[in-house]
Amino acid sequence: MEHPIAPAGITRRRALTVTGGMLAGAALAGHAFPAVAGESQDADVIVVGHGLAGLVATAELAAAGRKVLLLDQEPEASLGGQAFWSFGGLFFVDSEEQRLMGVKDTHDLAWQDWLGSAGFDRGVADPAGQDHWAYKWAEAYVDFASGEKRSWLAGLGVQWFPIVGWAERGGGLADGHGNSVPRFHVTWGTGPAVVEPFEKKVRAAVAAGKAGFRFRHRVDGIVTTGGAVTGVRGAVLEPSGAARGKPSSRTVIGEFELRAPVVVVTSGGIGANHDLVRQNWPARLGTPPKTMVTGVPAHVDGRMLAITERAGGRIVNPDRMWHYTEGLRNYDPIWPGHGIRILPGPSSMWFDATGKRFGTPDIPGYDTLHTLGSITASGYDYSWFVTTQKIIAKEFALSGSEQNPDLTNKNVWQLLSRIWQTPEPIEKFKKNGADFVVATTLSELVAGMNKLTGDNLIDLARLKAQIEARDREMDNPYTKDVQVMGIRNALSYIGDSLSRTAPAHKILDPSAGPLIAVRLNVLTRKTLGGLQTDLSGRVLGVSGEPVPGLYAAGEVAGFGGGGVHGYRSLEGTFLGGCLFSGRQAGRAAAAATAT
Repeated sequence: MEHPIAPAGITRRRALTVTGGMLAGAALAGHAFPAVAGESQDADVIVVGHGLAGLVATAELAAAGRKVLLLDQEPEASLGGQAFWSFGGLFFVDSEEQRLMGVKDTHDLAWQDWLGSAGFDRGVADPAGQDHWAYKWAEAYVDFASGEKRSWLAGLGVQWFPIVGWAERGGGLADGHGNSVPRFHVTWGTGPAVVEPFEKKVRAAVAAGKAGFRFRHRVDGIVTTGGAVTGVRGAVLEPSGAARGKPSSRTVIGEFELRAPVVVVTSGGIGANHDLVRQNWPARLGTPPKTMVTGVPAHVDGRMLAITERAGGRIVNPDRMWHYTEGLRNYDPIWPGHGIRILPGPSSMWFDATGKRFGTPDIPGYDTLHTLGSITASGYDYSWFVTTQKIIAKEFALSGSEQNPDLTNKNVWQLLSRIWQTPEPIEKFKKNGADFVVATTLSELVAGMNKLTGDNLIDLARLKAQIEARDREMDNPYTKDVQVMGIRNALSYIGDSLSRTAPAHKILDPSAGPLIAVRLNVLTRKTLGGLQTDLSGRVLGVSGEPVPGLYAAGEVAGFGGGGVHGYRSLEGTFLGGCLFSGRQAGRAAAAATAT
């Protein structure tokens, strides 16, 4: 689609950013913020949630000269929130890294992929529609990802691993779901390196007296006066020495109320609250699993969604969510029910709990939510990879900064060791993880699979027939097996052939062994819906008008607009959504509080 015409020298991306801030500033400048006689404001802006979006918003506000208070119920050890634990993947379009890999990407191709994945269908053209602002945020975000996003972050010292990953390859049609080309850029230093520049900015602002931390401050209510936000109130929790990611005490030792004319909510999603996940589970994905592993720390509880709704905010698209299908039970958990996701290459065979092979597009790395629906339709909460040592050595990666010490610690020699050996974290899971079965023969493997689950659902003859049928397709450079086509497609991309796809081989080839089966659990992760916001990050009420003084950014806002991803994500867009929406809200709130 064509972009609206902007004056020469002003890009559409810049126009959106500036216009958003100007609109917010104009709207709030004309509003007389209520004040209680004799009481002064504690800050110009209060930010609730010290994850990535909160840090970005706070950094922007402090840079604009605003006095900011940054609140969170967790201790200082958890500063940076969920982003710290991430793999650090970021979605860029036509980046230097893509060009180095020979990838030809364009804004139009990315927008085609985004629309094909999002499937916006809830009132895009209707200002009251759930997808109205989500669509606008998507346009702005794809502009950002294909424009200044990379240079902005590079200017802050962020760097990326030169090989671009190809995540969510899609459902098989050009205009459908999925990335047409590799766009998953792994940050050198993973999640902590994405958090670092913004944490430094905020700490510098605190040292300069422009900002203040309020750790262990749990917000229980947003205070409004005459329909406008005037602050927050809540409970002071007892000091906690809990390590990052570990559950902290909820013992209350006091109460607080802080006053400010603007509150920015950046509190994250609902991934650790399985009750809320099941409550909002969409019928299109079948019956919610009875058993799931948890991909986020316990403090990702979704409390602020209801609290902000009570203050007048509108929640949209609550049934849109993003949970992974390749979850492992962490043998060394940090938080309750801690799960780790396998980021698979294309070669492992995928079977349901009964040993029936999934069809297209339920292939490793292709269509996460379609496969999730296929798993729930099977009547069981888990599925299986059947694979080989040769495949896991080249193709398995584990999500999480702590599972990638080479990338996280920027250790080049440790990273290069992946060329000749299976990464140590993978081998540790293979040895200690509850979900791995290793065997030299298929009969031994099936026996181990049935023993692990205790239900004897896997029939040896049936499993063998399906594997042998797939193996016969490896004899020619062409095939009718869609997964084998995908393997050969991956091997034609230099990034995959170097680091993410094993040489094509038969599963039952003894030289590729031992054989490995991996039980895969559903892993809770992201909230795709949330508080509806305009392009300034202002929270909208049920009437469609902004709630005066109330902003939101990050996952609590569906990463912008109440659902910028629509039904599906292209991956690498969650951290980016925190960065972009946090920046938008911070800049707009700064403009709105200008004197």
